[in-house]
Amino acid sequence: MALFINTIRKHNIGNPFLNKYVKFRSSIYGRVVYSITILSLILFVSFGVIFRSVNEEYMKTVIRQSGNNIGYLVEGSLYKSMLDNDKSALQSTLDIINTMPGIDEVNMYDNQNNLAYTSFSSDTNNHSNPDCISCHADMESMFPKKEKAYRIIDVKSECSMTQNDNSHRHLLIRSPILNEKSCYTSSCHAHKQSDEVLGSLVIKIPLKDLDSAVSKSSTEFYLLATLTTLLLIGFLIFFTSKVIKKPLNAIVKASQAVSNGDKNTRLEIKPNQLDDMRMVSLAFNEMLDNLQSATNELHNWSQQLEYKVQKKTEELGAAQSELIHIERIASLGKLSLSVAHEINNPLSGILIYTKLVQKQLTNQNLDPVKKESMLKQLMLIETETKRCGNIVKGLLDFSRKDQDDYEPKHLHEILQETFDLMTHQMKIANINFSTEFKAKSDLIYCSPNQIKQACIAILVNASDAVTENGAVLIRTKDIDEDRIRLEIVDNGIGIPAEDIPHIFEPFFSTKRNSRGQGLGLAIVHGIIQSHKGKIDVKSELGKGTTISISLPLIKT
Repeated sequence: MALFINTIRKHNIGNPFLNKYVKFRSSIYGRVVYSITILSLILFVSFGVIFRSVNEEYMKTVIRQSGNNIGYLVEGSLYKSMLDNDKSALQSTLDIINTMPGIDEVNMYDNQNNLAYTSFSSDTNNHSNPDCISCHADMESMFPKKEKAYRIIDVKSECSMTQNDNSHRHLLIRSPILNEKSCYTSSCHAHKQSDEVLGSLVIKIPLKDLDSAVSKSSTEFYLLATLTTLLLIGFLIFFTSKVIKKPLNAIVKASQAVSNGDKNTRLEIKPNQLDDMRMVSLAFNEMLDNLQSATNELHNWSQQLEYKVQKKTEELGAAQSELIHIERIASLGKLSLSVAHEINNPLSGILIYTKLVQKQLTNQNLDPVKKESMLKQLMLIETETKRCGNIVKGLLDFSRKDQDDYEPKHLHEILQETFDLMTHQMKIANINFSTEFKAKSDLIYCSPNQIKQACIAILVNASDAVTENGAVLIRTKDIDEDRIRLEIVDNGIGIPAEDIPHIFEPFFSTKRNSRGQGLGLAIVHGIIQSHKGKIDVKSELGKGTTISISLPLIKT
């Protein structure tokens, strides 16, 4: 069977019936049904064997008891005739016995097993020969000589007494006629006292009715056993289908649904469900709950990780942009420093020689009109040269790296001095100028003058940006244990987004009509960088600008 199933699986035979059979044969429920059927058949056969064994033993007992009763009845009927040696009475009695129901034939033999009397005449048709020694010379081998014996004969037996008896079985009862005191003391003196066996009596009893009753009872038993077995198989199959097949199919369907991605599938727990199936269903549902929980947690982790990666990417992008910006400002600082050094010396020479020429012209006797004109031109050269010198000074401040005047200083003190210095100017411009110092730690290592210079530059820009109802605020707050934040907030016109990346570059100015040099915020950036700080700008057109400066704290 296993080889047959493996062959079907190997060759993937497309017969639907065979496929269903293989699927059913390979399932747990199929194995249960096969087991129930095989056990029921074994039980049926076992009951049949037991019934047959018990029935045969019982029938032998019944036959033996019936034979004994008939034998005693016949012997009692013939006893008087044999004791009187009345042959006519004996024959008459045998004739009467032969007509009794349940007795087919009664034969009497002498002590040499010769037929002495029979209930049938020799000319009776369709009757076998009752003379046993004509067929069986050794009667002693068939029946014990001194004991009552029984023998069942049928058409298959060698005895010819059943050849014409409608093919049913007969019981032969052979009763020895033993010599008793009443026999050898009888008046006929036919026997001696020394004789042991005087003859034998063979009674032939038909077993047709008994065999028919046994056959009928056997048939009824097997029909009842078959019906009982079928009902038992049907009940067991129905019971197992309800308590095993349906729960198993539910588990299989739920497993397939889960494998197809349906994580919301759950098994139904019924009140009358078997404990094993209930435990499996509960464990399956709990496993799916844990799987769903783990999936949700993993999904949340994935989203959090994705968000963190995105945030870190944005931070890295911002840091990279800031680094590029710092590198560009630093490059401009180096360039400015070189240019300033190169330009400063020629400018100094021009300025010195301009003043010398002015002094010499003052002492010369020249035409007053021409002299005044030349002095104005020299004054103009001096003014422009000084302006170039201021530009060079700004470039030097922008690229300044030295920390000669650095000292520990409380930032709030520097800011308060700056506030006092700018209060009058703000008041004239009708600007609401205020402070808000909330930082708990403000001790920094700095150049107070440079910090003050940077703040003044930012405040000047803020005062230029505000219009009506202008307000400028200086405030501080804690970032963490290592840094402090300084913010200068105004409600001015704001800075366009495209200009924000360039406001710290030298000579960049949003004041198109002013005479500014565009070095103020560049110098602020240089100062903050030299203090290992960080400067950031947030601005929105029409709402104002916030410039944030973070500086490292001195740990106390």
